[in-house]
Amino acid sequence: MDEKRLKSLKELKAPAVSDQARQRAMDLAMEEYDREFGNETHMQTSGETGGEAFKAGGRSFAASGLSRGEKNNFEADKGNAAGKRPMSIVNRIKGYVSMDAPSNVRFPIAATLTGLLVLPLGLVLYQNSALTPVNSRVGQEMQVSPAPGPATPVLQEEQKLAVQDEISEAPEMRRGTAGDGAVMSTGQESAPAAIGRFAVPDSPLPMVQADAVRQGQPGNDRFASFEENAIKSVISDPVSTFSIDVDTASYAYVRRALNEGRLPDPDAVRIEEMINYFSYGYEEPQDRQNPFATQIEITPSPWNASSQLMRVGIKGYVPPPDQRQPVNLVFLIDSSGSMASPDKLPLLKRAFVLAVNQLDENDRVSIVTYAGQAGVVLEPTPASDRARILAALENLHPAGSTAGAAGIKMAYSLAEQARQEGSLNRVLLATDGDFNVGMSSSEELKRFIEEKRRSGIFLSVLGFGTGNLNDALMQTLAQNGNGNAYYIDSFSEARKVLVQEIGSTIVTIARDVKIQIEFNPALVARYRLIGYESRALERQDFNNDRVDAGEAGAGQSVTAIYELVPVGAQDPLIDPLRYGKRVTPNMGEEAAMAGERADEIGFFRLRYKGPEGGVSRLVEMPITTDMVRKDMNEASIDTRFAIAVAAFGQKLRGSVYGGNMSYGQIRQLALQARGRDEFGYRAELIRLVDLAMAISGQEQGAGSKGS
Repeated sequence: MDEKRLKSLKELKAPAVSDQARQRAMDLAMEEYDREFGNETHMQTSGETGGEAFKAGGRSFAASGLSRGEKNNFEADKGNAAGKRPMSIVNRIKGYVSMDAPSNVRFPIAATLTGLLVLPLGLVLYQNSALTPVNSRVGQEMQVSPAPGPATPVLQEEQKLAVQDEISEAPEMRRGTAGDGAVMSTGQESAPAAIGRFAVPDSPLPMVQADAVRQGQPGNDRFASFEENAIKSVISDPVSTFSIDVDTASYAYVRRALNEGRLPDPDAVRIEEMINYFSYGYEEPQDRQNPFATQIEITPSPWNASSQLMRVGIKGYVPPPDQRQPVNLVFLIDSSGSMASPDKLPLLKRAFVLAVNQLDENDRVSIVTYAGQAGVVLEPTPASDRARILAALENLHPAGSTAGAAGIKMAYSLAEQARQEGSLNRVLLATDGDFNVGMSSSEELKRFIEEKRRSGIFLSVLGFGTGNLNDALMQTLAQNGNGNAYYIDSFSEARKVLVQEIGSTIVTIARDVKIQIEFNPALVARYRLIGYESRALERQDFNNDRVDAGEAGAGQSVTAIYELVPVGAQDPLIDPLRYGKRVTPNMGEEAAMAGERADEIGFFRLRYKGPEGGVSRLVEMPITTDMVRKDMNEASIDTRFAIAVAAFGQKLRGSVYGGNMSYGQIRQLALQARGRDEFGYRAELIRLVDLAMAISGQEQGAGSKGS
């Protein structure tokens, strides 16, 4: 070969290594390692059985100085099952290097190659007691021994990049400011100097916590258990009182569960949230002085021939764009290790970009993150400075444990600092709900958020992902913060909440909204409110302005459904009294008054405060017999569709009140009431009914065909 040819070959650059090549090299390395250091060889050398080796690994891990909670996180994830490669490659190499006898120093090519492949993570891996090889696909576990136990932790691609970024950027972080777009602040919550700039981390390379690499399992999600509202007698309990609820988290979680091929936890199904996920064509109020319009309709029940269903719908006022108050938003972002998976922090960042794009130059945005410790990533910034805001979002990476309480305190502090006269002030907390550092009890957080709510700063919660989802805590925070709870399971859902419904999400038109209905005992024997179990109020709470209730956002609609049993109807759930009605001292007077209003089924009352609070105002209207439809087909499309959603929720919960209505019948009812469906949300519900039907093994149920 001539010299010119050799020179040209010398100048050629080595091709980039593909993921497939890396994976193939890893597989070959593992095969070589198993041949060189198989199970039998290791046991003979160490003198341990597989079980003893596994226990030794546990003792070694205990000696590493991690906390009890962190040990629990790693307990079943330290490597393969007993007897299967119990020592990591890295530790094996370390052992050979330290041997005294030179003749025993052997460096297998495969082991060396493996060490080079994982070089970017070498420092992290070196400090673990064991390593299990992973599949090249991000976020999926490699199948190993059939021994039972949790899946092996997987290091996410985003986290690998985060570790590399932290290594390269550590010197700059010591003097970085919010405007530099650094990763995050780790300043101590108690140090005011940490506000607005980044504190120096304890180590230039923060260790990756267990939560950062573990894929969540739905079975670890937590929901508050509750009993369904029971049937009540109008004679003994004629008044129903509750706070409005416009949360939608339950529906989005139910959708995710069904899309993953499983039925949701019954406690995850809150029927009022499923109903209120959808918009309805209710009449809109005309002015700010009367911010609610009410519509009521009554129709026969599809699951109980002896009862009727009353749909109560209210619609909130929408201020003209030029009258909208300036918005002061604080994004409180969970950037802890548990947020590493693609459906958490990466989705969260894309979602908040949508929110920023809906704001104008009069609005302000701040960003606080929390992971181990809380810190300010972006001080109050005009929303018009989108480049700076989006850069701060983009530079967030998951790492550390979850100092949620410290983050909440810092976010409220920043909201107070940035508030303007007449502004709407809101903290948007985005998290998987895993609070495990600091003021973590629900009662402590509840009291703190209640105090801030009274000062005019509200809190809404956006939940992400599965595996650590603490839905019960998120509901507590949102309800006591005069905000709403959402669950973001997809980019489409982020668009719905933060684009299509951005006004109702961040703009408040009324506070402490309560509904009370009194039923006429001459026409209604019994009633049941479907859903709203966590929003029930005592009768005397309605007129007490000190009792907190839900808030209403701009343009929001609120829907509630009552099941009514008319007087004289044969109710299969309750046998007639043997000795007739129980006589009371005022029975004659009550009967006479009911007779005078024979056309009234009941009386509706709504009480609310203005956006600034103050003294409540009252709205009243009678519920009359001309609101009754003799046949369900005569009812409006909105009423029928809301009833279909309620039936679906009852079916998923296994309600004792849902009768024998099948998924097929629910599907048919929803299909016939689909109506105008601009964004396809109603069509999606029909698809979810199909999924539930298939998962439940009822694919051939009545009405399962059609589209």
